[in-house]
Amino acid sequence: MRVIISKNYEEMSKKAAEIVAERLRKKPDLVLGLATGSTPVGMYKELIRMHKEGNLDFSKVKTFNLDEYCGLSPDHPQSYHYFMWENLFNHININPANVYIPSGDIENVEAFCKWYEEKIKEAGGIDLQVLGIGRDGHIGFNEPGSSLTSRTRIKTLTEETVEDNARFFEKKEDVPRYAVSMGLGTIMEAKECLLLANGANKAEAIQKAIEGPVSASITASLLQFHPRAIFILDEEASKNLKRREYYRYVERMAQKLKER
Repeated sequence: MRVIISKNYEEMSKKAAEIVAERLRKKPDLVLGLATGSTPVGMYKELIRMHKEGNLDFSKVKTFNLDEYCGLSPDHPQSYHYFMWENLFNHININPANVYIPSGDIENVEAFCKWYEEKIKEAGGIDLQVLGIGRDGHIGFNEPGSSLTSRTRIKTLTEETVEDNARFFEKKEDVPRYAVSMGLGTIMEAKECLLLANGANKAEAIQKAIEGPVSASITASLLQFHPRAIFILDEEASKNLKRREYYRYVERMAQKLKER
């Protein structure tokens, strides 16, 4: 596990975008797993900037999003379909046929989830999965207590998650109580995972995810078992880490090796 501590949100976003860009330049047909929420927006803005300056080509990229609310149509302003097109896809040269986002307004959810898993396999698996983290330590909508081997399926959201997401809706009662989400087993099959976190309200979850025991109560802690997991944090999100100075030291030493 690699832990990168940035000064602030802007630096965190740029470092994350640099990693995505580096992987894309090495593999133009990258299969990219994407996340929503406020955390990755800065990274998306930086990727858009790189693309517009002619330094990044998304024409062969395939994307798979982590999750979507149940009951919201793709054109709903709070759907993750809408979010992704507004914050990234409308601004880059991605082929719409290569964009996959879970559907939350279909009747046969079980069949859709099976189809979604098959599409990921057909694409050759996810090369790089971008993740955020909830205050309770969840990734995707894999709430505390989720099976550590789970696949894409429908999940009931916790009250804490509903409260955290209420700021995006007119009132709390409008927040969907269910979502379709990639499972932890699905996420762990990605060749590389990139988790972003900023703000003091994520510090406790981050400390437990990185330094605590692996537990279904903190589903992000499963990333301790991933062979290529990168956490990029701002100062506030990293403040509870007991080995924070060691993580800084590791990054400094890694930079020295690159400069040789």
